[in-house]
Order: sequence, then structure tokens, then C-alpha cells
Amino acid sequence: MDYDFLVIGGGSAGYAAARTAADLGLKTAVIEGGERIGGLCILRGCMPSKTLIESANRMLTLRRAAEFGLRASGLEAHAGEIVARKRRLIDGFADYRREQIESGKFDFIRGHARFTDPHHVAIHWPGEPERTLSARSFLVATGSVIHSPPVPGLAESGALTSDDALDLETLPASLAVLGAGPVALELAHYFSALGVEVTVIQRGPQLLTGTDADLAGALEAALRKRGIAIFTGTKIAEIERSGEVARIVFEHDDASRTVECAQILNALGRRPNLDGLDLDAAQVIRARGRVEASASQQTSQPHIFAAGDCCSPIEVVHIAVQQGEIAARNAARLLRGEPTSSLETIDYRLKLYVVFTEPQVATVGLSETEARERGIAVRVATYPFDDHGKSLVMGETEGFVKLIADPATGEILGGAVVGPHASDLIHEIVVGMHFRATAAQLAAIPHYHPTLSEIWTYPAEELIPAKGTC
Repeated sequence: MDYDFLVIGGGSAGYAAARTAADLGLKTAVIEGGERIGGLCILRGCMPSKTLIESANRMLTLRRAAEFGLRASGLEAHAGEIVARKRRLIDGFADYRREQIESGKFDFIRGHARFTDPHHVAIHWPGEPERTLSARSFLVATGSVIHSPPVPGLAESGALTSDDALDLETLPASLAVLGAGPVALELAHYFSALGVEVTVIQRGPQLLTGTDADLAGALEAALRKRGIAIFTGTKIAEIERSGEVARIVFEHDDASRTVECAQILNALGRRPNLDGLDLDAAQVIRARGRVEASASQQTSQPHIFAAGDCCSPIEVVHIAVQQGEIAARNAARLLRGEPTSSLETIDYRLKLYVVFTEPQVATVGLSETEARERGIAVRVATYPFDDHGKSLVMGETEGFVKLIADPATGEILGGAVVGPHASDLIHEIVVGMHFRATAAQLAAIPHYHPTLSEIWTYPAEELIPAKGTC
């Protein structure tokens, strides 16, 4: 075989896996067929979107200057300059990733891979002859691509994708966002903060499908307060464009409605990027469009692993990295002839979810909805930011924190925040859950006053079980 471990995809999951495999002594290579090196997170996801959102957040702060006895006048948003700053930062991140990949710790191959059987891939690249490589084990880490569902008129409407939105140098006067997941709402927040009239149209009954209704409701109320129009529980009938105006006709509350806008953003999700990979030739099973992978990251072929958005139930980069590292370590175990009982498995108990809207939303672990669906008994306590000293001082009073605990032992099973700095606050609960802390232990930890973090002590105190059980 040419390689011990052959990685298809050079994004975050693929790079983490290759680095780990090389450190373990496996002869490793990464095959990458994208126009640029870096993967979704660096090039078109986490980093560019958060760069734009940082500008949006600063604009919102400046608009509220008078509330704090300050004066800020002549505020203007220059989308071209915002995008230029984003490009400078992303170029730096991408250059650093390219240097890491081309460091020589493993081979790096530019090309598109296609399985010809479970141990061989054909690689093609424009202007070069096709070649074949063999490997004892593989990792499929090809990520995801934008999903364009068959909505009547969507393809002909000239709708933006998230890729387009991240490079938009001229702001539209108005924007209709299709979907209400993290990407949809983060970009709705960005454009609204810069003065664009934004409408969100969501098929499901709430924002952020799958999250607890109280979190979604608090975020919806805050976004409406900012002037974002929101329609949930809709069904799009048709989309049409006439010159500079796009029209979206949809059903809402048993009536037909029409929204007119200058531009449409298709934020209806992503799908695994598996086109052209020919997984059938490798005898790798897919389920619901994704590569089917076990907790050890193995596919139906034990020597072929998968990691990241092409297989993951949770499409976030830190989990993709974790999956890639687990896959590499397990490949090394298999190649050393160790028993399958020795294989490492991923634990989604600490699954994190963050949405960088304003206010932010963050969750970890078990939600109330999941507990109810799985028949798990829990106790829940919340505390609002509008009754918390530091958030009142900051003028950030929207939202609340929530803790979910075992009713008998008090062990923290989950946590959630909708409010200021939620993406940072949630990590206190992540650490606690990592060490299986109880509500009583969290409440007993000293918290400096006044800080946002001390808000956790209030629901924690409420969840302390009866004396003698914790």
C-alpha cells in the first residue's frame, strides 16, 4: 500500500486527523480538491462570518451611545471596507493553515479523489494525468456544500448564498432570509445591524429548530424588537423576480402573504459534500444523505473512517476536529492489530451549540426537549438577565440562563444561555459538566461580583437537592 492513512479533505477535520496520524508514525497523506486550502470554517464559515458580525456588534453599540451619556454621530456602514478587513484576516488564517498542511509532516496532494474499490482511490486534477493511490485505511472528511431545495422560482431568483453574502460589498436596501438556523440568523443580524431591512421566513414553527422553545422565543422577541420581521410556520408557494424587486409568496396563519425585497438569501441549510466520491465502489453505506459513521468514526468498511460535516450529527468545527483525531487514533490501533474493544468512541454528552446573533444563544448537553423525548427526569431552573446587576450596568438585559440537573444527585446535565456573551458564559457549564459537577458544587464556587458569570449561581442554588442527597 502507498499509505497507512489517506485523508480525503483538507479542512479542519482532515488536517487534525492527518497531524494526529503522522504523530503516531503512520505514513499519511491529505488529498484536497478545493480551489483554496483551509476548509469551510476558515474560508466560508466560522471565521469570515464572525469577522463581519464583529462589525455589526460594534455598530449596535455605537447606536446606543446616548444611553450611556455619550454622543456618536455620522455613523455609516461601509460594507466594502468591512469585507476588505474580513479578506485580510481570512487570508492570514488560510496562509497559516496552508503552511501547516505543507509542513512536510505528511504528504499533501492536490486533486479530487474517487474510490475505485475499498483500498484504492483515483485522483484527478486539471492538466495532470489521473493516478491511483492505495491505502490501508482512509478518512473521508469532505465537509458540506450549500443546499438548494426545490423551491419554485428560487433558482431563477438570483438568490444569494451564504458564500455570496460574506463577500457582498454593497448592501441591499432590503433582504429576505429563507431559513432560521444559525447561518440564517447570524447573517440576518449582520445585515440588520448595518441598516438593511430584514425579513426572516422560516418553515418550522420556531427559530433554531431543535432548541428549546423558551430559548427560541427569547431570541425571536429580541430580534423583533430590533426591527427584524419574522414569519414562522410558513410554506413558500413561489418566488419571482421582476427587475430590481424579488417577491416571495408564502402561506402563513392560513393566509397567503407576499414579501417584496431587493435581495433574497438562501440559508436553507447545507448537505454533505459527497458528489464524485463514488462511495458505492468503496462499499460505504450512507443514511439520509450522510456517510454512516459509528461512535468510533468507522463506516460500514471498518478501515474507512469519516469525520466532520459529511457524517456528523452536529455540524460544528470543534466536534469535527475531535472526530478526526479519534479516527486517526483508531486507525493506528487497527493497523497495529489491536482488538476492536480498544477503539476510542466520541461522547456527545458535552455537545456545544452557539449562535452569534445579538443576543447570542449557547447550549451544552441535554436540553429540556431532549429530556422529555427520551423520558429522562430532570429539574430545571432559570434566571433572567434583567434582574442581574452586571447585565443591568451593561444595558444588556434580554434573555436568561438555564440549568438542567438530575433531580436525585444534582449533577448538571445541561445548560443554556440566551443573552450577552452567551458564547463565553456557556463554557463555565462545559467545564462543570466535564468533571460531572453538581449544582451544589457550582453554587459553592466563588464568583467575583459584579460579573456576568455569577448569574449561574442563582439557578444552581435553586437546583440543589434536598439535604443529604448531594
